[in-house]
Formats: sequence, structure tokens, C-alpha cells
Amino acid sequence: MSLKHTHLNIGIIGGGPSAMFLYKRLVEHADPTVTITIYEKSDRLGAGMPYSASGANDEHITNVSGNEIPELVTTVSDWICTVPKDTLDKFKIDPERFNEYKVLPRLLFGQYLTEQFRLLMQQAKEKGIETIVNYNTAVADVVDYPDEDRIQVVTADGCKVYHHRVAICTGHFWPKKYEGKVEGYFDSPYPPSKLTFKADHEVAIRGSSLTAIDAIRTLSRYNGSFDKDADGKLTYEGYPDSQNFRMVMHSRNGLLPAMRFHLEDSHLGKNTVLSADEVKAERDANNGFLPLDYVFENNFKDGIKQNDPEFYARIKDMQMEEFVDLMMGMRERRDAFELLQAEYDEAERSIKKRESIYWKEMLGILSFAMNYPAKYFSAEDMLRVQKTLMPLISIVIAYVPQSSAGEMLALHSAGVLDIVAVGDDSTIEPAEGGGVTVTYTDEDGGQKTKHYATFVDCIGQPHLAFSDIPYKSLVDERVLTPAKLKFSDPNAGQDALAKNDSKVTKDSTGDYYLTVPGVAINDSFEAVDGYGAFNGRIYILAVPYIGGFNPDYSGLDFGEAASALVIKAMMR
Repeated sequence: MSLKHTHLNIGIIGGGPSAMFLYKRLVEHADPTVTITIYEKSDRLGAGMPYSASGANDEHITNVSGNEIPELVTTVSDWICTVPKDTLDKFKIDPERFNEYKVLPRLLFGQYLTEQFRLLMQQAKEKGIETIVNYNTAVADVVDYPDEDRIQVVTADGCKVYHHRVAICTGHFWPKKYEGKVEGYFDSPYPPSKLTFKADHEVAIRGSSLTAIDAIRTLSRYNGSFDKDADGKLTYEGYPDSQNFRMVMHSRNGLLPAMRFHLEDSHLGKNTVLSADEVKAERDANNGFLPLDYVFENNFKDGIKQNDPEFYARIKDMQMEEFVDLMMGMRERRDAFELLQAEYDEAERSIKKRESIYWKEMLGILSFAMNYPAKYFSAEDMLRVQKTLMPLISIVIAYVPQSSAGEMLALHSAGVLDIVAVGDDSTIEPAEGGGVTVTYTDEDGGQKTKHYATFVDCIGQPHLAFSDIPYKSLVDERVLTPAKLKFSDPNAGQDALAKNDSKVTKDSTGDYYLTVPGVAINDSFEAVDGYGAFNGRIYILAVPYIGGFNPDYSGLDFGEAASALVIKAMMR
């Protein structure tokens, strides 16, 4: 029997940025009949993994500036004026010269987020909203009691607490496979403190994303130093006991991520997201599916048409695959570091003149806009996203800060950083004596095999499978269900199944489905159970577990926008 809640008790698992934006919405709702309990595995709120020692050292910086951050209690520039001088000196920040367009060291930004959470809790107290924070508390299980319309949170130390609503905001997670078992093998570069060692040998870095740059920034500082020459150009020199130190990025396409530039819309088109009515109309006209091509035309091409007519004239008749081939081809034909230098110069002009590079900005908007309705794509369209669109998006909207690019150029010039294209058929095998053996086909078609004593996997946050969900009761009781998308053409599904694609299944009605990473959720991020019904009590905002229905869910903007949908459903 369902209970009528005169007092709503809400649990938030995790206390990072996503939890903070959800908490902010609850405080703004200003309902004193709500009690909020936060379970945070560390000793502080707000920072999460990326902006704490779990994900950053002093050398790591954000790829967003103050003007790109969703509204909180105080602006970054106002907060900077309150930071103690010794802290600012540590990070070489002059408050007189700081402005909203500058990026921050990640650890300093973490301090800002922690302070914002504190101020939000102060607001909650003033409004009569009770907040209970359990620090240093890991959650071992979540148990749903539908007949009682409540959920039980079970902590690692055995404590059991009941809530009417629970939001899972546990943030980033990198599972360990070989780390700790194979010497010199790191499943991720986090926490970066584990990479603070001397390496008088070649280091293999898998990937070339922002995650790889994190590893590069740390390893380079412990094996050499940066300086500026007489012309002010950044240089790098290895330490005497690291003369053989060298880092080699192994990338499928041999490409480096693109640079930060000036964004005309610093919040990447939150107003361009397709409305529920528009999505419904398109689905009604397309057998329940939202066509990817419709999103590409409306959330990408239309913006180009308005802002860069000359570029639009070049691409207006292109399908998505043709556009991606054009853009990737332009990058692949150039040396990766020569292109990085060219984009460094282009970005510098963009930032100085405060003029956007519109096609890149619109690609960021497309990435943001397609996340919400991606669950309505056909399986065929999702495969197109995974295979064709995401590789380009992941490169272009990485927004590498200029200081990171400058260091990479200096390292390459010093002969200690390079990149090789390894293709889709490359293999990485842990070696018996430590490290890994990498086998790949080079650009000339020859097979190469090489051993590295140190290997760092830097492919970024993986989209985790349904089997990786840590809350056993939710899985066993079918409260959660694997995310899957239906094939619009049964023949395409049949062909995929015939090729022994383990991700493709056929149901009893003869329909074919593609299993995608993580769990099924609805538009409000509510869990969808094994019978297709949304739960109403459990909301999932944890990045690694919703990647199937949200292929590019990341960043503060997405967390802030998603929280609006969650709070509307929670208070329904």
C-alpha cells in the first residue's frame, strides 16, 4: 500500500557536482517538509573526483572558465577575491588580473565547489530544510520497497536508512583490472599521485584524450622541467636520471584533441534542446523513433546556417557521415602536432578577439542536445553515433586549455612525447615480468610489436556495463534493467545477430534489440524496471551507468540541466 508522504525524505548518494546541482534545486524548491540526506565517501562535498586529490594534482587545470559554469551562489571571480593569498600564490593567481574567461587549477576549482555547497547548505538551514551529511560513508546496497513506496540505503558499515526518493550521483569510476597485479600497469591515471615517479624508459599511454593529458602533465613534471627560452617559448628538459624518459600515446586514429576557443554561447545551447512536444511529433511520424538525421539538421546545421553562412554552404547537402569524413580527413592528413600548433594559434586569435569557431561550437551544442533524446534513437542510429559521430565529438569538444597544449608542444619538440595511430585491431597484453606488450598495424600496413615497462590506460571514463552496477539488490529484483534500443529495420537486426554480435538480441515477438551500456532510464532519469515501468523512487545521474542512453553525458552544464528534470519528477 502506497504511503502519502507528509514529510519527504530524499537520499543523495554521492556529494560531487551532480549532487550539488540537485541539492541546489531542492533548496530553491524551498519546502521545509523535505529532509535531505547526503552520503559522501570522502570528507568533503562539491569537488567530486575531478576536482579533488582523487582526480587532480596541483598541475591539473579545468577545461571550463568561470563564464561557462552554471549559476551557483557566488561567481568564480567574486570567490577568488575571498581566497587566502598563500593559496592564490601557490597556484600563481593574481586576483587583480583574474576574470571569468580564465580557467582554474582543478584543485582550486574544487575548493570553490566545496564552498558553494557550504553556502547552499546555509541557505537550506535558513529556509528550514533539514540536511544530514554522512561523510566518509560508502553505500554498499540500495533496496527498493515498492509496496511501502520507499527505498533503503545500506552503507558499507551496515547502517540502514529509509528514504522516499534516492538519487544516485556517484560520479566517475574506473574499475581496476590489472593494476596492483601487474607491475607498471595502470588501469587509469587516477588518482594522479600514483604517477609521481621517475621513469627512465618509454611509457605507453593508451588514448589521447583529456585523460591522457592529465597523465602527461604529471609524468612530465616528475621526469623533467619546463622553462621559457629567450623568446618566451616554452621548453622542456629531462632530468639527468630520466634521460630515456619518453611518452608515446597510442590512439586509434592518431589524432590529438582540439583546443579551447571562445564560445559565443558559453553554456552550449541549453535552449536548443528539442522540446518534449517536438520529440513526440517526430517519433509519431517515425514509428516511435527520433531520427538522428533530424537532430543533426536541427541542432547542428541550422546553427551553422545562422552563424557561418560560408561554412554552411560547404556542408549544407552533406549527410552526417559525409561531414564527419570531411572533418576527420582534414585532421588525419596533417601531422598531429603540426595541427595542434595551428589550432593553438587559431584558438589564441579566437579568445583574443572573442570570436567563436562556429562549427566547433555547434558540434558541442549537438553533443549536448542529442543526449536527452538519444534513448529514442533506433539501434541503427545509435550504432552510427557510436561508430561515426562520437569519435569526432570526443576530439573537437575536448576543449584542451592552451597551457596544456603549450606543454604538449614543448614535450614533442624535446623528443619526449609522440603519438602513433594503432587502428581498431591493436591489442594490449599484460607482460609476465611487468608492463605490457602492444601489437598494432602501422600506417604502412606492417605489424608492430613493442614492450613497454610502464602502461597507463587513458581512454577516459568508460561506459560501464549493466553487470558493473554495484547495488546488487536493484539488479536481482529487476528494479534496474539493461539499456537497449530497438532496430527500426528487422533485417538490420537479423544481420547483426547473424554476425554473432553479442549485443544484439531477439525477443519473443520477433523484434531485434541492441544492448547499450548501463541502465535504462526515462527522460527524468528515473530507473526503468524489467517490465518497462519507471520507478518513481530511484533516479540515476551517475555518469558511468547511463552512457547507453546518454552517449556524451558529462560536464557541469549537463548535470545542472539534468537536475531540473529530476527535481520536477521527484516533487511530482
